Amino acid sequence: MIGFFEHQYLAYKKNHLSNLIALAKVDGHLHAEEEKMLYKVGAKYGLKDRQIASLIRSEKKVTLNVPEGHDQKMNQLYDLVMMVYADDVVEESEVEFCEELMSKFGFKKSVVKWMIEMFEKGNPPTPEAWEDLKKVAAEKYVA
Repeated sequence: MIGFFEHQYLAYKKNHLSNLIALAKVDGHLHAEEEKMLYKVGAKYGLKDRQIASLIRSEKKVTLNVPEGHDQKMNQLYDLVMMVYADDVVEESEVEFCEELMSKFGFKKSVVKWMIEMFEKGNPPTPEAWEDLKKVAAEKYVA
């Protein structure tokens, strides 16, 4: 039996991955590279392969989930940008999806293009640089 807080954290992890799945499917299909990325992120959050597969196969309409804190929102944005680059093609539909999600997160839409530029074709910033980027985003891009 899992406790209340464990259940909430599991829900957060599944919601985080569900947002990524919605992005991966926004162009109408899931690329092999995107699926690999979903499993990698799911594993990072401690989800089992069967849980990840279940979320990917789900036909349920995805409701976009908004994390609570700034760090959680930024971590979601980080993974979203990595997903945009997963298949080496940055599609306008993916950028628009991310912009819409960031609006719901309370960010200016322009944070998405700024982050895409920061990631320079899928090469994420170092952990130290990421901490700095989170601070800049809080100062410049929160609506």
